[in-house]
Amino acid sequence: MNAPTNYSAAAAVLQRSTGWRSLAPAVMAAVLLGTTSFASAALFEDDEARRAILDLRQRVDANRSAGDRLVDDLRNDTQQMRRSMLDLQSQIETLRAEIARMNGTNEQLMRQLSELQRGQKDIAQGVEERLRKVEPAKVSVDGREFIADPAESREFEAALAAFRKGEFPAAQTAFAEFIRRFPQSGFRPTALFWLGNAQYANRDYRGAIGNFRALLTAAPDHPRAAEAVLSIANCQIELKDNAGARRTLGEVVASYPQSEAAQAARERLARLR
Repeated sequence: MNAPTNYSAAAAVLQRSTGWRSLAPAVMAAVLLGTTSFASAALFEDDEARRAILDLRQRVDANRSAGDRLVDDLRNDTQQMRRSMLDLQSQIETLRAEIARMNGTNEQLMRQLSELQRGQKDIAQGVEERLRKVEPAKVSVDGREFIADPAESREFEAALAAFRKGEFPAAQTAFAEFIRRFPQSGFRPTALFWLGNAQYANRDYRGAIGNFRALLTAAPDHPRAAEAVLSIANCQIELKDNAGARRTLGEVVASYPQSEAAQAARERLARLR
């Protein structure tokens, strides 16, 4: 709305009024002045409203721009976060694959180590077995301990096995050969005892007496000494030397009174009388 338009409308109203001509000029002037002031006020209010609308619009636009920027920032942040998460997931998968590979490598290394340990154990056992075959070792025979070469032990055991199987000629030969080959062996006193018994079984009584006495000379305190003296008496009985047998049996009783050989000697003395 503009000022001329308002003024014309006011004049038209006055003209249609029946009291137009009766109004004083002052009243007319006042009406016209009021109309002019109303028009000015209306113009002022329109400008204020327009400015308020423009200001509000600017604020809305500014807020919209700020909102758009915020949305863009959020979108960019979200995309960046997604990329970071994808990178992290890729790293996790890579680490998992590496761990799986390392676990497989560790299992393979453990198997190889186990195989190596078994191989070393087999080698050690083989070496120990070979050493047992060539190195001297402690043995115990008839309650006596001594060091013997593996060859000594094998030959002595072979001769004794032949005697136990009743192969007396073979046993006599084996024990005689053993004593010849190992004259200083710790097995020697026991070998002399079994050699004498093999000779007794083969009816070589004089040879048996010689070996039993050799045992008593070499080891008078040997655990089989009493048996050796009793065996000499048995050989003398087989040779019909009853007088010598009685003396020998008396020696058994006198020298070894608490032994089983002494008990057997007493019984045989009773029969010889």
